[in-house]
Amino acid sequence: MKVTRGYSDEVVRPYPVGTIGNFDGHHLGHHALLKQVAETARHAHGTAVVLTFDPHPVKILAPHVDLRFLTSREEKRARFEQAGIDEMVSLEFTQEFASLSPGMFAEQVLSKGLGLKEIFVGQHFVFGHKRAGRIGDLVALGKRFGFIVHPIPPVVIDGGVVSSTRIRQLIMIGKVDQAAVLLGRHYALSGVVSSGEGRGRTLGCPTANLPLPPDRVAPADGIYASVAIIGKERHDSVAYIGTRPTFNGGERRLEVSILDGRHELYGRTLTVEFIGRIRGDASFDSGEALSRQITADVDSARGILRRYHETIGGR
Repeated sequence: MKVTRGYSDEVVRPYPVGTIGNFDGHHLGHHALLKQVAETARHAHGTAVVLTFDPHPVKILAPHVDLRFLTSREEKRARFEQAGIDEMVSLEFTQEFASLSPGMFAEQVLSKGLGLKEIFVGQHFVFGHKRAGRIGDLVALGKRFGFIVHPIPPVVIDGGVVSSTRIRQLIMIGKVDQAAVLLGRHYALSGVVSSGEGRGRTLGCPTANLPLPPDRVAPADGIYASVAIIGKERHDSVAYIGTRPTFNGGERRLEVSILDGRHELYGRTLTVEFIGRIRGDASFDSGEALSRQITADVDSARGILRRYHETIGGR
């Protein structure tokens, strides 16, 4: 997939078909939209284009908001490519760019800058200065500047629209299994394994320690059944997120214990998929009490993971 910074009316693309958005999470709603873009472009022997923004508009328009993301830049690009997108156009979002009127955005960016022939966007798409443009405005501007607009209805699951906001909220209260239904996959975090205090080993449950990425959504503190990915290998595991209150607390971090043997992980990149929450974080009166609870948590994790493997094995 080609990655382009900015736009230029000098770039010629075969019959560009595009969509616009930040696509954080690449959830099932995003997947449905991108699929239509890719299929339409392929049938027209054209170019499937995604127009996205960096930084996220919220970072410029509402810098006081602590917005955390569901995907990293690298993950987002990889998922665009998997969806069949030919080119990702990344525009720098600035106050000046935000001041473009809906008409100027349609003419300068969509028509002249990208040369789009067809655009797929959600029915509630808004654009231009102060989000003044609505889908009806875009349809009218498309007729004026020569592109066709396809309003796409949202994907609805369990009575609610699938959205990045809804998924963030579910993850932050620990409902990672429900978030997975909306994402179409289990939420994951990655990091480089760092040295810890070695307490897990003394408790009979050695752990790999990972820092929590400061710009990513993290599940609520607690214990999770998880899958640890090392290179191309997948291992059943138990993940802990919290501040270790039994030992007087500390920095919030992610600790992972692999259930199928010991592995030398220090300095390696580890990805953790969160399958299901077992319990919240808690403080224990002694290391012995915590050790007993860890044994129970491992048993619970094995049960959750067994059902998980039976589910994916039956697909």
